[in-house]
Amino acid sequence: MNVPAYLDRIGHKGPTEPTSETLRLLHRRHLETVPFENLDISRSRPIMLDENRILHKIVEERRGGFCYELNSAFAALLRALGFQVALLSGRVTHADGSDGPEFDHLALRVDVERSWLADVGFGDSFLEPLLLQPAIEQKQEAGVFRIVETRGSLAVERQQPDLSWKPEYRFTLTPRLFQDFTAMCHFHQTSPDSHFTQNRICSVAVPNGRITLADLKLITTKDGTRQERLLASEDERRAVLEQSFGIIL
Repeated sequence: MNVPAYLDRIGHKGPTEPTSETLRLLHRRHLETVPFENLDISRSRPIMLDENRILHKIVEERRGGFCYELNSAFAALLRALGFQVALLSGRVTHADGSDGPEFDHLALRVDVERSWLADVGFGDSFLEPLLLQPAIEQKQEAGVFRIVETRGSLAVERQQPDLSWKPEYRFTLTPRLFQDFTAMCHFHQTSPDSHFTQNRICSVAVPNGRITLADLKLITTKDGTRQERLLASEDERRAVLEQSFGIIL
């Protein structure tokens, strides 16, 4: 773990002591600099649950990744800085309200002063860690979130414009080993039933919004206003990846 290189990758020049404020700053900087992306899957480049390989991809190659890569790398950084971190298994909630399988998502529990849910690998979600305290509303720039107890587990929910609550994923606080996620990591990059094999996605948080490239569709959200533009070619797509996400394939 090259801590200075990782901190430079996410542009963090602030404190590094293991405090809740440091965690908050690192979490937000990570989401604003390291894209959520699955571009290796369409290129048939295997994603292996190997910490050194993942760190090289994110720090040296200046790439992003999906949850197994982003949150495992963030966990390694936090541990190197002295944080207490546990890997958690999440089950992503589908549009019909059903839950995905165990190990469908990797999230983090970070214990510093209090217990926090950290997640830099879910895409468009909370920008700062959520206090692991059920039933309280936690307002952030990205919206209002809460953690609720339901069916013997916990769920992250996001408030919708009509003030209803939409679940994002369900999880438990059982600590997991990194290799426990191997089968689902393989599924998500090989199965035709995985949404990661069906679309190329690259998304990163920006001040007061988000920029996303979904195949050839460029989506920009700023202060709640969404704009979409269809790119003309693969050459333009590669140019957008470099200019907007810092990714050179």
